[in-house]
Amino acid sequence: MQRIIILGPCGSGKSTLARRLGARHGLPVFHLDQAFHRPGWRPAPEAEFHAEVERIAALPAWVIDGNYKGVIASRLARADTLIYLDLPRRVTMPRVIRRIIESYGRVRADSAPGCPERVDLAFLRYAWNWNRLQRAKTRAVVAAFQGRVVVLGSRREQMRFNREQFAETG
Repeated sequence: MQRIIILGPCGSGKSTLARRLGARHGLPVFHLDQAFHRPGWRPAPEAEFHAEVERIAALPAWVIDGNYKGVIASRLARADTLIYLDLPRRVTMPRVIRRIIESYGRVRADSAPGCPERVDLAFLRYAWNWNRLQRAKTRAVVAAFQGRVVVLGSRREQMRFNREQFAETG
């Protein structure tokens, strides 16, 4: 695994898994939210965002977390592994709420500079509806991917994957 894409709904654990895989395999980690947002949660100009994703995807090794379907083609063309965290709302929404509460007012490690955690009703609606609106499209992307695919559809599967990936070798 040298180029890993991680997809999934808000609160599924994409950023956490990206950081852990990056550390475990010595790969640079890129959170697309950092490339997309400017201070104050303003979106980056589209051309700048696309150029940055192209630059990252052209690197020899990486872990990239984030969905951003409009810029997925270059990542898919270069990735060797795609991990899809296919978790239900009953798992993801409590995680989203917990993240907001625990990080409120602070910039998280996977957020862009100048974007402190906040209560954002539009984001909460997006997170609530993600599986209903995005899951089928994402599953189609996953099904069409030509490299190694890992689909984790429950907390139990995530924990098993984590044990397998991060078990101490020696």
